[in-house]
Amino acid sequence: MGLEKEIQQLENEVTEKQQLLTALHKKRAAEPINDYVFKDKEGNNKSLSEMFGNSNELLLIHNMGKSCAYCTLWADELNGITNHLNNRVPLVVISPNEPNIMKEFSKSRNWKFNIYSSKDNTFKKDIGFEKWDGMVQPGVSVFTKDEKGNYFIYNKATFGPGDLFSGIWHYLDLLPNGSNKWSPKFSY
Repeated sequence: MGLEKEIQQLENEVTEKQQLLTALHKKRAAEPINDYVFKDKEGNNKSLSEMFGNSNELLLIHNMGKSCAYCTLWADELNGITNHLNNRVPLVVISPNEPNIMKEFSKSRNWKFNIYSSKDNTFKKDIGFEKWDGMVQPGVSVFTKDEKGNYFIYNKATFGPGDLFSGIWHYLDLLPNGSNKWSPKFSY
């Protein structure tokens, strides 16, 4: 088999595996969740239920905060698709930082999405995005609500270098040296 055919075959297999992964994610049982309260950039309370707006779905990104260059990379990339996502589903980012830190940092990055602080609640820990040692994890969660006003975590996935949620890794991996020894920076 020629190299081009081998590449095409493997790309097809990766697409099939991605479709299988998507199907498996959708088989997860939705779990009830409390209506947590967060703080916006101004320090005002915002409940999880309010984040839904008029939708019955919510896409929530778990960010590790100002100190993480990788989470900043994901958020910067997310900034470019915020309007597209919000056209389909409300999008919010949750940070462990205090509201004043979030406000300053998101302004310096020109982020367009809504960002809220989980600093004063157990939200990340309760849904598995904070480890026993207090280390928060990046990722994404999907929440739903039913006609009775009950809230559920429907799906979730974690972020990491090379994941399917940040396109930069796939571009870099096409280069001769790939993404080897490359790390994002706060500024270039």
